[in-house]
Amino acid sequence: MTTPVIEIQDLWFSFNGHCVLQNVNLKIFPGEFLALIGPNGGGKTTLLKLTLGLLDPDRGRIRVFGVPPRKAAHRIGYAPQNVHINKSFPISVLDVVLMGRLRARKGWTRHAPQDLSAAQKALEQLDMWPFRNRRIGDLSGGQLQRVFIARALVCEPEILFLDEPTASVDTRGQSDLYHLLRQLNETVTIVVVSHDLMVLSSYVKSVACVNRDLLYHDAAEVTGEMLDMAYHCPVDLVAHGAPHRVLCKHDAKNNLKRK
Repeated sequence: MTTPVIEIQDLWFSFNGHCVLQNVNLKIFPGEFLALIGPNGGGKTTLLKLTLGLLDPDRGRIRVFGVPPRKAAHRIGYAPQNVHINKSFPISVLDVVLMGRLRARKGWTRHAPQDLSAAQKALEQLDMWPFRNRRIGDLSGGQLQRVFIARALVCEPEILFLDEPTASVDTRGQSDLYHLLRQLNETVTIVVVSHDLMVLSSYVKSVACVNRDLLYHDAAEVTGEMLDMAYHCPVDLVAHGAPHRVLCKHDAKNNLKRK
């Protein structure tokens, strides 16, 4: 039986006395392309940060490659939703991406040739290599987003976490990015937070709805139960060019087990 690369058991987390996540159970297997959906404030980003080891759970257990998240950090790439930076700081696109090659406790050292090669590869994948010497303050929002995704890729991760990666990207850019992610998914496990259900349905392999609880479905579709859990009302979707309303209930349980 395949061993999960991420295993979350009975996870609870509160912030300032407010319960954000409760009784979350989830297994993510190698090669999965999982979309996390749900309303704003439902706990999606918090779940990512817990899995990355950036936050500690109140209760429960998280294992990434069989160890606590912080011990697996060197095997994970992460592009956050909002990166607060000083755009007047004189740092280039290439320097930002090379930050992804830094290792804990090694401090600032001269980059090796393989670091520069990895940075070039990552920037070329995101069509940002021609901008390598440009200051980040001179980039558009979409270009800056692609730079931070390149930074997540430069460490050649085995798992890639992306939080709203297309938030500042135009429609053509969204399609190009998800096409790239589908190619990366041949060797990298991907977890992406997104509200773009229509784009995701063409690329992902599984879906989890997060709204304090978590409901997982081992298929590239959004079920009626997920939509009811997230939005508490019928939702109109467009599939294959035809609008339809999701009303049916799906009997999936929290932490569905892979057959």
